[in-house]
Amino acid sequence: VQLQASGGGLVQAGGSLRLSCLTSGRTWTRHSMGWFRQAPGKEREFVAGISGDDGATFYDDSVKGRFTISRVKAKNTMYLEMNSLEPEDTAIYYCAVSRWISGTLNPEEYDYWGQGTKVTVSS
Repeated sequence: VQLQASGGGLVQAGGSLRLSCLTSGRTWTRHSMGWFRQAPGKEREFVAGISGDDGATFYDDSVKGRFTISRVKAKNTMYLEMNSLEPEDTAIYYCAVSRWISGTLNPEEYDYWGQGTKVTVSS
């Protein structure tokens, strides 16, 4: 089982990035997935999630209205569209697959994780 996150980089405040997460090794179409991030010196935090059945999405308040999570099951890929980026969004972003069909914010309920992709937002 592998999750490969990509799309990170350096961007100015107000800019945009799109992260991708490609899954392989197993079909995860029925599982919910999510994005988390970890800034230097801070704990990993939930960013956005998408349920495995109806595709319902949910976000942390800090990114609501700026970030959009989506997935294309036929491509085994999940995305995170990030707009109006702020320096506070600087972190390593991780994608993950949960053990449940319905979405969850709890990182302990995610069993498989990608390696992370670094996002740096300059002011």
